[in-house]
Amino acid sequence: MFGDLFEEDYSSASNNQYGKGKKLKAKTLEPPAPREFTNLSGIRNQGGTCYLNSLLQTLHFTPEFREALFSLGPEELGSLEEKDNPDAKVRIIPLQLQRLFAQLLLLDQEAASTSDLTDSFGWTSNEEMRQHDVQELNRILFSALETSLVGTSGHDLINRLYHGTIVNQIVCKECKNVSEKQEDFLDLTVAVKNVSGLEDALWNMYVEEEVFDCDNLYHCGTCDRLVKAAKSAKLRKLPPFLTISLLRFNFDFVKCERYKETSCYTFPLRINLKPFCEQSELDDLEYMYDLFSVIIHKGGCYGGHYHVYIKDVDHLGNWQFQEENRKPDVNLKDLQNEEIDDPLMILKAILSQEESNRIPVDQLGQKLLKKVGISWNKKYRKQYGPLRKFLQLHSQVFRLSSDESTVCLLKNCSLQAESDFPKKDHQLSKTLTSESPGSNDRTSGPHWFDINDSKVQPIEEKDIEQQFQGKESAYMLFYRKSQLQRPPEAQANPRYRVPCHLLNEMDAANIELQTKRAECDSTNNFELHLHLGPHYRFFNGALHPVVSQTESVWDLTFDKRKTLGDLRQSIFQLLEFWEGDMVLSIAKFVPAGLHIYQTLDGDDLTLCEIEVADEGDIFVWNGVEVGGIQIPTGSDCEPLLLNVLHLATGSEQCQQLVESPHVFPANAEVGTVFAALAIPGGVAFTKSAGSAGESWTAIPQEGLKKTFREQGLGNGSSILVQDSRNGNNSLLTKQGKWITSVNEVDWVQVNNLCQLESEEEQVKISATVNTVVFDIRIKAIKELKLMEELAENSCLRPIDRNGKLLCPVPDSYTLKEAELKMGSSLGLCPGRAPTSSQLFLFFAVGSDIQPGTEMEIIVEETITVRDCLKIMLEKFGLPASVLLGSFSKVLFPFPQRGRACKNRNLLRDCPPGDTWHLRKMDWCFEAGEPLCEEDATLEELAIHSGDTLLLTEGKLLPPGLLKVPVWWYQPQSPEGQGKSHQDQMNCTPSQGGVWRATFPPGAPGDVHIEVPLCHLGDVEISEDATLVELKAQAMTLPSLSELSIPSPACLRAWTVDSRRPGRLLRRNQQQLREYKLGRRPEICLEPLQKEEHLGPQDMLLRTRLRLPGRRAYALPVDMVWDATRATASSLRQRVAAVCALPVDKTELAKFLPNTSEWLPLSSWNQQITKRKKKKKQDNLRGPPYYLKDGDVIGVQS
Repeated sequence: MFGDLFEEDYSSASNNQYGKGKKLKAKTLEPPAPREFTNLSGIRNQGGTCYLNSLLQTLHFTPEFREALFSLGPEELGSLEEKDNPDAKVRIIPLQLQRLFAQLLLLDQEAASTSDLTDSFGWTSNEEMRQHDVQELNRILFSALETSLVGTSGHDLINRLYHGTIVNQIVCKECKNVSEKQEDFLDLTVAVKNVSGLEDALWNMYVEEEVFDCDNLYHCGTCDRLVKAAKSAKLRKLPPFLTISLLRFNFDFVKCERYKETSCYTFPLRINLKPFCEQSELDDLEYMYDLFSVIIHKGGCYGGHYHVYIKDVDHLGNWQFQEENRKPDVNLKDLQNEEIDDPLMILKAILSQEESNRIPVDQLGQKLLKKVGISWNKKYRKQYGPLRKFLQLHSQVFRLSSDESTVCLLKNCSLQAESDFPKKDHQLSKTLTSESPGSNDRTSGPHWFDINDSKVQPIEEKDIEQQFQGKESAYMLFYRKSQLQRPPEAQANPRYRVPCHLLNEMDAANIELQTKRAECDSTNNFELHLHLGPHYRFFNGALHPVVSQTESVWDLTFDKRKTLGDLRQSIFQLLEFWEGDMVLSIAKFVPAGLHIYQTLDGDDLTLCEIEVADEGDIFVWNGVEVGGIQIPTGSDCEPLLLNVLHLATGSEQCQQLVESPHVFPANAEVGTVFAALAIPGGVAFTKSAGSAGESWTAIPQEGLKKTFREQGLGNGSSILVQDSRNGNNSLLTKQGKWITSVNEVDWVQVNNLCQLESEEEQVKISATVNTVVFDIRIKAIKELKLMEELAENSCLRPIDRNGKLLCPVPDSYTLKEAELKMGSSLGLCPGRAPTSSQLFLFFAVGSDIQPGTEMEIIVEETITVRDCLKIMLEKFGLPASVLLGSFSKVLFPFPQRGRACKNRNLLRDCPPGDTWHLRKMDWCFEAGEPLCEEDATLEELAIHSGDTLLLTEGKLLPPGLLKVPVWWYQPQSPEGQGKSHQDQMNCTPSQGGVWRATFPPGAPGDVHIEVPLCHLGDVEISEDATLVELKAQAMTLPSLSELSIPSPACLRAWTVDSRRPGRLLRRNQQQLREYKLGRRPEICLEPLQKEEHLGPQDMLLRTRLRLPGRRAYALPVDMVWDATRATASSLRQRVAAVCALPVDKTELAKFLPNTSEWLPLSSWNQQITKRKKKKKQDNLRGPPYYLKDGDVIGVQS
């Protein structure tokens, strides 16, 4: 259909992701992405259709063309549903254009498709993959439209909007006869070569005359002879829309090759065409035209890419381009110390000195080290993050390559003092912006966008100057008459003049898109388990929760198609308390605990690409330490839980084989097991996990230098350690050879703990693994020569390595069933062992329990929690008034010798109370989860013999209820200066007394302003209750009911974190369960002058204005800021509006309460710019500022 002028140059197409000669298959499984922040839709590139996309966007942003096309109804154009009907008259091209324009206006998708339109052109896939000339396409598309609209009311659409006439005149110098010839045009083609700009080209074409004289005379028909004459051309009729094509491509007849003219060629934003037209008495305004579209070609004559700068006449898009104040450009050698502290300045200086203006990012770091004398990581990383991420965040200054391996400085950020333009052109470019009225008004002025296939970015009017010259320069210009005014109802109204059937079609398509996206999101969502570093501690070679698993792990549902950076940002917003760097790492549970395997890198990669699995465990930390301990990471140092056996010598006559679990890194040498047992040396034997029998294999001396993993040891493997100092009392044979088994240990040791005198304190009883415990007990009584009555009233209890008596062993068990090893120590104790239906339990009062201070009882496993609690309370001797109901029978108490008095002292120290509940002690010897179901049996709650239960004072709330301490918080404000909390209410601090939240230094009087948190009382409320119900219930507390608070909406609720307000609870109708407040939530309430309704993106900040001429700040003023984009420029504009300050002179800083320091925000160079990747805009919520609700912002002008 078109001539093959040149093919697409894919290397220069910034948004083209298609291979040469191949057509990329679109993903049909996922719906198209929604529109980005500009709220404008791009057009997808089919492989080589960027020229078509640029022209279609220009026609779409010509409202008069679009609306004239929309005015043609189905009665004239037919319907696409009938296109296959041979009897129906269907005009496919205008119908497809109508549909495409409706999609660009109304369909919520990032980019529209032109496949249906190109099909109506009759293009093949080969045509779609080859690039053509946009100027030729403009003429052929208009011709096709005119042909298609013949016989309709739109037959003159192209003529009416784009048709003009030129008159060519030859005037005879003799008889003054005028010979005229009129030409029609739809676009003007002007020269670029040897011309400075558009106005010069038009002057040459329509003002200057060509004179016929000497050897080039003109034959005059009137004079009928050769005469002198003058030839000229004028514009006779101007169309409403003037299209100008620039002759950028020429042919060099000397070199016999084509070339692109890249010299500077200026064009104005507003042009007066009266000097180029026939003389007329019309007003000058009739000849004024405004530029509204520039199609740009990037590349050479054999390859390139098209995109378009378009003026949004109807303000349909969201134009948010804010310019930050830039520091003056300087050379690197002129940088002072304070300027070197600004990484933006130093990097710009380094790149400006590069000849190629593009260097690898790694070399940039090396040049920074060479110039400044210190690396990026040491000087800037802590505050600004990694170098590559810093370059990404400042994409208005730096441009990274597609693979982010190289970087260059953008043209408008160059440090060169001289402009690249000649002085005369530079002078013209300086006046370019001022020629368009209203250009200084940034809010009501022209809105320009760069539409590059699928991507749409806002630009400023002055950016058009960059397209005057170079390989990326203007190729087609589109002007519209200045007198063409748009109706007010068309402003920001994409539905204006769109036919009803297209409105209905787009509305239905949007609903379908939303449904598909919801379905796609549900299939692409997966569960992640976030392990929060501050809630963990490093213990015994692995990570373990400080409190409980439920409080240390947060479950997060996330879209696996999103990037790691999106996940990090979501976690930042979820964990509003987080400060400092955040590192995400893959973790897994091993027998020793939680271990970190891999740190996740690449914020631009999706979770699928970095292979994050469903139900995966993500450890959230600072990447270095947890609880002050540096954490080893990686599979090489995976902690292994090993069973270590060694001989423990109690006396010269007695030895016993002790087995204990130990944790070692997998990459540690096997010989470290001796250091763990404080043994200077010896020999080790191994037995793999799960191996049968008692066969051990000796490790040679050279094997001790191998790692546990190299030696083939894993979790559950056993190591037998022989101390070389034991001499004869060892596992050596009499011949001095190492034995290969421990079958010679065929005894257990029984200690006399019956408080009865005997000749021996301990005896060794010969046994095997199949010996019954009853037989061992009877033999021990006989050999210890104790009373025979003990045979009916005694039991054997294992003794651990710390000397603690464990749960009694039933008489009917064999040593193997009781999991007792040969050489174990047992204690002969008074009292019967529990039967198979009974439980032996330890119990104690309080939460700070020292090992060995517990008391012991035996109860039936079918006993309820309530009855078990009564038994334990009675055992501790509590008054009968605190006990409810009758007691179950205590089968046999086991008070340990010398410890009963300690327990009673503990009880005496506990505060009196009338309610108690039970908690199970966790592995950290701390109070764990409560036993909530009082009517459940111990068996149903999986309580086993040997467990420790803690008696805890306090009423246990039913499941689903919360006990919430409520605090009062009233910061000083301009409305209530001098009024303190005590002036307004009289309440008595309880438990914690008064907490004080410190405001920043520099307040009036140079003193710290302290705001007390006063305890109002406790509220019991359901987890299913809403926040407004919690506020309403808090208003009934006696301390708060005295105040005249109109409604719960006049109270602002915060969580309490580190004795100061923490997270703002903003949605009154949200359930408390959804806030994830934890088991022990605390809330503080702040009074408001009027009701407050914060949106999900609103951020509440407290601004403090610095008083002029003083080192002091005014009292804080609450400010609500729409943090949808959370950029520095947006915050600065909002603060300036609230404080009535000029934006360009407003400086901001965030107050850090933990260090009482100010973190400046005013030095930022953040703005909305052309970004290659969406959602990579600077965000104050992220590092290193972590802006959140309640932060104090210092303001000075």
